[in-house]
Amino acid sequence: MTNASFPTPPQDKPLEGWRLRWYTIIFEADTRAGRLFDQALIAVILLSIVVVMTDSVQAVHRAYGSSLVAVEWLFTLLFTAEYIARLLCVRRPLQYATSFFGIIDLVAVLPTYLALFFPELHALIDVRVLRLLRVFRVFKLVAYVAEYQFLGRALAASGRKILVFLSAVVMVVLVMGTLMYVIEGPDNGFTCIPTSVYWAISTVTTVGFGDITPGTDLGRLIASFMMLMGWGILAVPTGIVTAEMAAQRREQLSHALTTRTCHECLSEGHAANASFCFKCGAHLPPYQQQGAGQSPS
Repeated sequence: MTNASFPTPPQDKPLEGWRLRWYTIIFEADTRAGRLFDQALIAVILLSIVVVMTDSVQAVHRAYGSSLVAVEWLFTLLFTAEYIARLLCVRRPLQYATSFFGIIDLVAVLPTYLALFFPELHALIDVRVLRLLRVFRVFKLVAYVAEYQFLGRALAASGRKILVFLSAVVMVVLVMGTLMYVIEGPDNGFTCIPTSVYWAISTVTTVGFGDITPGTDLGRLIASFMMLMGWGILAVPTGIVTAEMAAQRREQLSHALTTRTCHECLSEGHAANASFCFKCGAHLPPYQQQGAGQSPS
């Protein structure tokens, strides 16, 4: 039995022709056309958010409400067309629709339509601001995303040290809170040990709400000591994480990442010279750096 007996499902057909051109423009931010498309998209998103915020001002709404509604519908139709275009040009539309950006794209257009039936949902239009996460692709800030992942690894590696340090801080505030309860007492607002511990936490973290203040000289002395100690408490976790980041940096290899996306699983961040997807193992098309129809020489 040949492979011809099993035709490729429509929702999984290979990218070619207009679908490949659309895919390159919409998903590949390293191409010139893709960069312009995403920059224009971000500009439209920002404008739509400005319209929603402006419409929330009652004086402006009374004067220009109908015009702003018309502009909002124009933005919604543009976002709807863009969402449909994304579904049409990917190999697996359902996979994109259920991905993080696919859900964000859908939620960005739904509030306007739902507001026809439920007016109170109109405020949810501001969820479009989440689409600005695409700025990491447009301005080639994939390196910053990698740095976020790097920071996450450093935090995870520092977790045990920070946990031990925080346990020491907890013991300090418990002791100091109990001591202040004994010294100050209910007359000065320290009505119980939990309240005194709350005061100790707000003091040692240098928040200082001022709702509870010591009234005795000894209490003020302890409070002053805790305020000074708070500076060190805030600095220690930073030092722990920074030391871990420095250690990891010495071991980290430099990888030149791009906005190349896999046509199969839509994963992003492949190296320019990669031949296969790091996530699903699918073969990657030639990397297109300058134009939608140009391949690297």
